[in-house]
Amino acid sequence: MHPIYGNHTNSKEDWLMIDFLRKNVWAAALLLALRLYVGYTWVSAGLHKMTGGGFDASGFLKGALAKASGENPIVQGWWASFLEHVAIPNAQLFSLMVQWGELLVGIGLIVGGLTRTAAFFGIVMNMSFLLSGSISANPIMIILTLFILVAYTNAGRFGVDQLLFRRLKLTRSHTPQSSTSTSV
Repeated sequence: MHPIYGNHTNSKEDWLMIDFLRKNVWAAALLLALRLYVGYTWVSAGLHKMTGGGFDASGFLKGALAKASGENPIVQGWWASFLEHVAIPNAQLFSLMVQWGELLVGIGLIVGGLTRTAAFFGIVMNMSFLLSGSISANPIMIILTLFILVAYTNAGRFGVDQLLFRRLKLTRSHTPQSSTSTSV
């Protein structure tokens, strides 16, 4: 008997939700709606920064660093050290990375191209914002995007990924195999 879970064992029922997300066509349709929503959120944030008259992340970064001090800091010391020694000195580069990252993650999710990669980097950005003390929609975006990651290839079933995977499968099946036998 497990000390925490009692008589519970890993069974097929434990994986039903994951199987549903990874294999079911209806789940793929729900994931499409989720991708469109999260993708639109990212694209609109990226475009707003690009067209809003010169986005500069240095104010946000310095504000996050300030949240690491005081009686009840909300930014962890290790993250504040990263901000102080890496992000703030390179604020111009980070500003570009945020703008383009938001736009490209959004486009990837909307078209369903490199969906898992886009979702992963979306979570990286959301976690960075969250660690910097910006709560807003970041926890919700992380949770929604985790569904896309867990769904594996089904998240891109209705998108460019499906075409890419078919093409890769055809390419692999037509690649000549090297012979393992040696001639004497």
